[in-house]
Amino acid sequence: MKKFRLTRMLIVALILSVVCCVPAFAAGTTGDVASAVEQAWTGASGQIKAVVNNVVFPALDMILAIAFFGKLAMCYFDYRKHGQFEWTGPAILFACLVFTLTAPTYIWSIIGL
Repeated sequence: MKKFRLTRMLIVALILSVVCCVPAFAAGTTGDVASAVEQAWTGASGQIKAVVNNVVFPALDMILAIAFFGKLAMCYFDYRKHGQFEWTGPAILFACLVFTLTAPTYIWSIIGL
């Protein structure tokens, strides 16, 4: 009985996958996938660059700035409590913040856009 249920579920899954799957062919009749990918990339690269510059980097900058100032405040409170200031956390967050603030000026030349 258990084998019958398992076999029935596998057959249903196989039929469902055959019905729902659509074959994807590259542009042209030769099936050259590389040229289709290159064509799609050249068409979308400008949009990707605009979205990353205008949305992704500012969002990362905001998150890192909030984390940096929060960590700096927590380290200050620790300093007042224990008398020793821990620089590691704020230094790492500051370095990441500087990296993401300056990244749009040079990241596209590294990637090749």
